[in-house]
Amino acid sequence: MASSSVLPFSSSFRSWFHPCLASKITFTRRTNSLSIVTRSSLSDNSALLQAAKHTAIRFFNALNVMHEAHSGCNCRVQCCCIETSNVDSYVKSGMVVGFGAGHASDLAIHYLGQQLKAGALKDIVGTPTCVGSASVAAKVGIPLEQYEGSSKIDVAFSDADVIEEVTLSAIIGRRKMMGEESIIQEKTILGAAEKLVFIVTEKQYRSDLDGSIPVLIQSFNWMETAEEIDDLFLGDAEVWRRPSVGYAGPLGGDFPMVTKEGHNVLDVIFTSPIIILADVANCLEQVDGVVEHGIICRIPCTAVIASENGLRIIDNNLILEAGRA
Repeated sequence: MASSSVLPFSSSFRSWFHPCLASKITFTRRTNSLSIVTRSSLSDNSALLQAAKHTAIRFFNALNVMHEAHSGCNCRVQCCCIETSNVDSYVKSGMVVGFGAGHASDLAIHYLGQQLKAGALKDIVGTPTCVGSASVAAKVGIPLEQYEGSSKIDVAFSDADVIEEVTLSAIIGRRKMMGEESIIQEKTILGAAEKLVFIVTEKQYRSDLDGSIPVLIQSFNWMETAEEIDDLFLGDAEVWRRPSVGYAGPLGGDFPMVTKEGHNVLDVIFTSPIIILADVANCLEQVDGVVEHGIICRIPCTAVIASENGLRIIDNNLILEAGRA
């Protein structure tokens, strides 16, 4: 891996082919500065609260819906063109619910706790992805159980750092992990749920993804793994080992982060837009020494997108079915 803090970039459009891909990927060069929105920087509390309440209570069973919300908020929920009144619940009494990490997830957990206390829901059990969500759930009186390999999870919701338009492929783990947080544990629980819902702001729902993708690698011979990833995305991304404290250079300084499973974390920082996030995930999974990464590609998956004008609900399974029709 290059020893300088900035890796070389090409000055024009750059295409490359890698054996792990079935087709060529093109990264388009942009000259503007890099802007990264993370789960910990969400600030639109009112819009996110509406999204959290919607996720906790309401489910729209069709794509492209225009429907007046009946959950106590006056916002109009807009999803393009097909009108329907077929509104079901995301969360029903007796369900096991996976609790993701982030500000919006905390709001949804709070709201579920209020519904339990009011008697609107009963016998809800939460499965937390991290200590933070477990703490919030415990404070509002939601019973918890730890995830086991065969545990049933009816629905899970979580924040995402950014979501790819249409596919709803998501990136998690950009923010600094605290204590017992684990990308591996979070992805396992979210992946085990029968239904997965991401709660994001409209700024995080994008077609031109860039910025950091966290990659967990084996600590032994980590440099070789980092160099292979560097070569894989040469000219389009920088590879930095994440430090445990403060700021450090590309090598992670004297105190690199070590996860609770004993792995180092590389931040693969794309400065060119990524056309297909799933292709990046496939490439990373072919690299020796890579244990896990922060990309989630899931069908079916639903995104609840909060904005000042209301909510937009998108289901990638319905998009896929519409494309086949």
